[in-house]
Amino acid sequence: MTNVLILGAAGQIARLAEQQFLANTTDNLTLYLRNSSRVADQQSDRVTIIDGDTTDEAKLTQAMTGQDVVYANLAGQNIKQQAETVLKAMHTSGLKRLIWISTLGIYDEVPGKFGQWNNATLGSYLTRYYAAAEVLENSDLDYTIIRPAWLTNKDEIDYEITQRHDPFKGTEVSRKSIAALVVKLTQDPTSNIRTSLGVNKPNTDGDKPAWY
Repeated sequence: MTNVLILGAAGQIARLAEQQFLANTTDNLTLYLRNSSRVADQQSDRVTIIDGDTTDEAKLTQAMTGQDVVYANLAGQNIKQQAETVLKAMHTSGLKRLIWISTLGIYDEVPGKFGQWNNATLGSYLTRYYAAAEVLENSDLDYTIIRPAWLTNKDEIDYEITQRHDPFKGTEVSRKSIAALVVKLTQDPTSNIRTSLGVNKPNTDGDKPAWY
């Protein structure tokens, strides 16, 4: 049994991960988010809910007490600041294991016309998310950064992985697949430590996602 703190717990991937945690593991979850009423339906003997902001270092540190893994499903213009606060709170609480959702293209690792389209479409979003990832990569945390392809709501778990310095593959992946990878990583605390994983659905190469 693992105690998992989920930051940004109302996000679409996070909600899918929460369902998989509860259905497929014996883990206990702490859901940390602004406006906790959005996940009030999840409250149970295995789920604790905390209303808080990820830039509130004191509250975040308190939420980390007794946790084994932090899974961060965060977004926003201040994503680098959020990463810095998560890092400080983890240092204070003595936590090492972090799973962090980022995005494809932060290392300019997406090749060809799809890479050009992705860079043009995401623009400064990539710069912000790279800065956040850099905070973690320069830390002493046992992090895994996940860089999903363009996300779909398909009801499927079907993905492949590329490493930090590999060309990115494919154009899309389901949110359910990313959630499944998060759950898998929490079950093996030694898996993919200090790595940055590109994640895509096999055989979805193209100049942009087929549905875009």
